[in-house]
Order: sequence, then C-alpha cells, then structure tokens
Amino acid sequence: MYTNKSFPKFLFTIIFLCVHLFLFAQYLSNTKDSIVIPVRIHPDNPKCFLFRGKPMFFLTATEHYGSVMNRPFRYERYLADAAAKGIAYTRLFLLFRELQSATNPYSTCKPESPDYISPFQRTGPGKALDGELKYDLDKWNPEFFSRLQKFLDLASYYGIVVELTLLSNTYEPDVWALNPVNADNNINGMEKIEWPGYITMRNPKIFDLQKKYVRKIIEFTKRYDNVIYEVCNEPGGNLQGNNKNAQPPEVNQWLMQIADVISDAEKDMPNKHLVVGEEAYNDSPWQQTSDSSFRGLKFDVVNIHPLPNTTYHGKSYDMGEFMSKQLKLKTIRDYCLATYNEAKPLNFDEDNVASEYKDYEGWTIDRKRAWVTLFSGAHYDLIDFSIINYSETGTDSSQKYLRSWFKNLSAYMHSVDIVKAKPIAGWLKEKPGNLLEIAFVVPGKDYNIYLADERELTDKDAGKVIRGDIRFDLPEGKYEIRFYSPETGLYSPGIKISGAKNLQCSLPEINGDIVIRISKVD
Repeated sequence: MYTNKSFPKFLFTIIFLCVHLFLFAQYLSNTKDSIVIPVRIHPDNPKCFLFRGKPMFFLTATEHYGSVMNRPFRYERYLADAAAKGIAYTRLFLLFRELQSATNPYSTCKPESPDYISPFQRTGPGKALDGELKYDLDKWNPEFFSRLQKFLDLASYYGIVVELTLLSNTYEPDVWALNPVNADNNINGMEKIEWPGYITMRNPKIFDLQKKYVRKIIEFTKRYDNVIYEVCNEPGGNLQGNNKNAQPPEVNQWLMQIADVISDAEKDMPNKHLVVGEEAYNDSPWQQTSDSSFRGLKFDVVNIHPLPNTTYHGKSYDMGEFMSKQLKLKTIRDYCLATYNEAKPLNFDEDNVASEYKDYEGWTIDRKRAWVTLFSGAHYDLIDFSIINYSETGTDSSQKYLRSWFKNLSAYMHSVDIVKAKPIAGWLKEKPGNLLEIAFVVPGKDYNIYLADERELTDKDAGKVIRGDIRFDLPEGKYEIRFYSPETGLYSPGIKISGAKNLQCSLPEINGDIVIRISKVD
C-alpha cells in the first residue's frame, strides 16, 4: 500500500518514464524515413565536426567499449548518464573481446564467456576454447544485432556519436583464443593460424570472412547519422619483432582493403560515413608513426592513442606510457599543434595513461590531459574503468570527480566558437614556472587560456600551490576577464579591462589547473 506521502513521488516517476518513452517513440518515428546526413567534418574547419547542423567536438569518459557484447551491461543507464554529462561520443567494439587480467580484471570488454554476445551464433557441435558452443560463422546472431540496433537508436536519441570499431589487433595467443574466427572456435574450416596473421590478407578464408562481416555491419548501420567506422583498433606490424610476421606496410594494405569494403557498401549513398583509423605501428622496437595516417591512407579522421615514440615528420613525441600516471602535458600539446595544419581531425580515441587508477590523482591527470587536448584543437576519449556491469554510471567517487569534471569541460567547450577558435602556444608573454599553457582563441573576441601544473607526480614539489602574475597583449577594445575552475565549473566575478600591450594580471592560487577567459564586451 502506498501512503499519501509516497504516492506523488511514485506517480511522478511513472509519468516521467511514460513521457520519456513517448518522446523516444516519436523520435524513432520521425527519423525512420529521413535522409541520412551522417556526422561529417565541418566545412569551415577541418579540425572539428558538423552533426545535425551544429559544430561538434569528440569528448568522452566512456565505458570500455563492450556495451553491446556484454549481456548484463545495462547500456540504457550508461547512455543516459553520458548524455546528462554532455558527453556526445562513445566507442563500441563489435567483435573483439579482451582477456581478463590482473591489471584490469573487469571491464565491459571482458565479459564472462556465457555473457559474450558475438555477431555469430553459437550452434555447435563441439565446444569452443572458452567452454561454450562453437560458432557457425555462416549464421548471424539475432541477439547481437537486436542489441546493437537498440544501442544505436538510444544513442541517436541522445545525440551521441558512436565509433563502431570493426576489427582489432589480437595481441597474444590467449586473446586470439577468444576470437570466434579462430579455427578452434568455429565449425567453418577457417585456416589454423598464429594470431599475428589475423590482420593480414595472408589467409583467404579468414580475409573473406572479415570482408563479409564488415559488409554486414555497414549494411545494418548505415541508416544511422550518428555512427563513424573505425577499420581496426591498434593495428600493428612486425609483431613480436618477428620479421616473418607482416610488416607495417603489409598491414596497411589490409587496412585499405577493409576500408574499400566500407566504401563499396556505401557506394549508393549520397552522404558517406566517416572512416577513421591509423596506420600500423611497428611493434619491436616500438614506434607509432602517423605521417601516412594524415596523408596517403584512406582515413577521414586520424585515431591515435597518446603513447611514447609517436612520430610525425621525423620527430618523436612521448605522450605517456600505458598505466603510468604520467602527465606529459607539453608533449600532448606539441603533438596536437604539430599536426594541426593537416586537413584531418586528430582524435585521441583511447587514453590509458592513468585509467587503472580510480582515484583523485589519476582522474586529475585525465582531466588535465583532456583540457590540453581539446584546447589544442584535437579530440579526446578516456576509458572510465569505474563503469562496469551493474555500475553503469560509475561509482560515487567517479561521479563526484571524473564525470563531473568532464561535464564541466563539455559545458565550457560548448560556450566557445570551436569553428573559429584556433590553438596558440606561447600566447602569454609571462607566466609563473611549472605551468603548461595553451590558448584557444577567437582573435579579438574570445581568449581562453588553460594553465595546468605540469609537474609529474614524481617531482618532489608536485602539488605545491603556484602563485604569480601573467602578462599579455590585447587588441584595442573593452574586455572582461574571468577565472574558471575545471574542478568546480564556476567562474570568478568578471573584471573590466581595456585592450593594450603588456597588460599584467595576478593569478589566483593554482592547485591543479585554471582557465583564464578574456571576452570582448560589445
């Protein structure tokens, strides 16, 4: 029995859910027969996107890409929370399945075997290496495609762009043992190969199966305006340093063949979806080259994971080691600026430098790297390992810190004219030491200067408060200067100033980072 006190709250919940479902149904009805104009590169600025008539940047603190493949994961909760945080981008693995590990035993991309939903049906006879029935690669799995459709429908409703990652490196024998295409896991007579051969054209049956699968995904999803297609996650050549394995140029040829399958599947569409990716890295010695990704290969958007020895135009950039808690803010900024004049967007589509550390220190590193990346004209994706099965909106702590901080960053970026703004290093003529600076500027109108303590955690003075003054030039005119906290999302009161040379301003005490905003007053 409901008391009079509890009834209104219960009634409100029922009405809210009914209205939400009605609006979602209306949305699906209105978009069912509309012409698909997918998210695309902005015609006035090739470093950002245009989606449903509005400029767009990619920013996310996302679950680990297994929303569809992992049966217990309640993606409705995840997408609703992402939308509430202003997060309008997410990434989705469709076939690749990771192995549980000591470093990260749980993630949405590491489902228990009975909970893994593959694009292919498990029919048997016989058992796969994970103890479940073998796959029939000639039979598509209705559960997978139903779940994929529901996920994309809901993401579309929230205005969230989904990067569909079609294929992936398999890294090691134990991970390859989980793949439905592995000969031991299916009844279709695939070639029995070592794992490095999976991302090559050396095995005709496997390559034909990959092309059939990719075409199926494209045909199924091309009606959506909120999807982009990544050819392969982390493609690598010279794997294990074995010259008998495919070298990077051979893997690149395979990547382009898969990209051609996407193009052919969309040949009759007036508006094509973006194809994103990166060239194959060299595994041993490690080098992630990027020149061909920006020029030469058939990618519309360049996906890079910010890692050590990422090279461009012969220069090496160390953007942080995997799970290291390193900041490397200057290198991230410098790599983004070095590639800024390339006519393709740069997307850090996975940053794992601190994801293992679900604490204030680790999340502060994530926050700083995200602000530097966006203010440097690129796009940013962080894996939020607090989001797992039965905890689809993260933890109380990640909501308080990481996810609220990303909400603040999204809100701030939406207040900037990202089409006209350009990144500038060295805009300040004077600043205190230990501060990394990057300015995102609409000249003469809007000056957004991000300052972050760039000291690594290993520095003996890390965490000490920074004080001092800044000095800068402003064109003639009337302006308002305010300080913004990336942690709280709050501005200081504004101070009116007039444009002049060598203006000087005292900074508030900085314990982490701060944004200075100088806006022209009409």
